Amino acid sequence: MANAADLIQRKQRSEFLSSIKKTLNKSIEGNPELISPILTLALNDAATYDKATKSGGPNGSIRFSSEIIRPENKGLSSALKLIEEAKHEIDSYSKGGPISFADLIQCAAQSAIKSTFLASAIRKCGGNEEKGALLYTAYGSNGQWGLFDRQFGRMDANEPDPDGRVPQWEEASVQEMKDKFSAIGFGPRQLAVMSAFLGPDQMAIESLLASDPVVLPWVQKYQRSRETVSQTDYEVDLITTLTKLSCLGQQINYEAYTYPIPKVDLTKLKL
Repeated sequence: MANAADLIQRKQRSEFLSSIKKTLNKSIEGNPELISPILTLALNDAATYDKATKSGGPNGSIRFSSEIIRPENKGLSSALKLIEEAKHEIDSYSKGGPISFADLIQCAAQSAIKSTFLASAIRKCGGNEEKGALLYTAYGSNGQWGLFDRQFGRMDANEPDPDGRVPQWEEASVQEMKDKFSAIGFGPRQLAVMSAFLGPDQMAIESLLASDPVVLPWVQKYQRSRETVSQTDYEVDLITTLTKLSCLGQQINYEAYTYPIPKVDLTKLKL
């Protein structure tokens, strides 16, 4: 059973996370062209994970200059700059210490994905934003973010992750993509559902993925799902995959960002 301190910490973390989402949503809403780079930034930060050595993963190491300039991270500096600006604002109101880049990068990916879900709902309503927002709230995927939100408390790496662990997605063959996804514990299903993370032209990426007979059925499944009103299969599987990706090899500190509540000195109260 949770004690009073646990409940207070949960409330503090929940309120902080809610504020973070508002900051990120505002930043992304003003820079929709950065949605794709933000997704790739989150993927590339996590894809350095190595199962054999249990090193790398979503640890914020991509923030280091020697890592962000690597060929596979070309074009991602603008997304990192948005993250850095958001971090500056978030740290200014945080009561429980600065947010880690590791957490913020993955939270930004969540916000970016949610924005694409909302945009899709608005398109299905003929461009009517009010009806689209209402449709989105009715999506079955909305309640699937709980586990992702609990994985909040990643630690930042103190140095860049080793080079050569992440392919250049837009130049990689499907087999190279499959091999990399397999190396981090994912299969063709997860590769297909994360097509939006592999480059700015999702349809072109999916066309390439569809050339592989093993990946093809999953590409078709998610394309059909996106054509439905709720696109539930696509959204739920993407949320599940992002959740797993976002904590590969990480030890989550479930007390991160909590802070002591000032005690009231009862002796100084006037009766």
